[in-house]
Amino acid sequence: MDIVLVPGFWLDASSWAEVTPPLVAAGHRVHPVTLPGLESADAPRADIGLRDHVDAVVAAIDALEGPVVLVGHSGGGAIIYAASDARPDRVARAIYVDSGPLGEGGVISDELPEEGDEIPLPAWEVFDDEDLVGLDDDLRAAFRARAIPQPKRVASDKQQLSDERRFDVPSTIIACEFPSSMLTEMIAGGHPYTAELARLKNVQYVDLPTGHWPQFTKPAELGEAILAAVDRTA
Repeated sequence: MDIVLVPGFWLDASSWAEVTPPLVAAGHRVHPVTLPGLESADAPRADIGLRDHVDAVVAAIDALEGPVVLVGHSGGGAIIYAASDARPDRVARAIYVDSGPLGEGGVISDELPEEGDEIPLPAWEVFDDEDLVGLDDDLRAAFRARAIPQPKRVASDKQQLSDERRFDVPSTIIACEFPSSMLTEMIAGGHPYTAELARLKNVQYVDLPTGHWPQFTKPAELGEAILAAVDRTA
């Protein structure tokens, strides 16, 4: 299976390096993506919006033959969902890593502190305690050293969707910060945060208790969780 891995904010393709070995060992082909504006600290970011990131993932799908699995971490979840909307007949499964689908008109995050045309990785104090579970001092230092400013429009542009066949794409939620039972309770209660998730017709939930960056705090376990979801697809 071809697996396209989409990182969350401030990260490039290399952030998946410790996650992919179990997938490669199982014979799958991995395609980590570096999204536009995340190529380097000096890359231009002024004119890059959410649709540019979606289009980059759609291009990655179109460059492959046959069905693909999309994996999106954090803000990457919104991007793979829009890519599933653009290519619902090509996506065999969408795997959301501590993330989920973002509905029409939603934004990924319009509250992060901006600097000009970009959003640098904020101070740790900006994040909730649940975000930082498992991210010790060494991992924090390594993350900050590799972090690339995020194009600010990606965070605040509104999601655009058009094909309801996206609801039929099999999906896996890998829940990290909060247990999947909380998500299902929110769906049952009609919480707006899970409104789009509630519309999906085939969803599998997997718990991987850790903070918001399991590719750093539990990379091997995340790789195995993705592998299990891919095997369920195949």
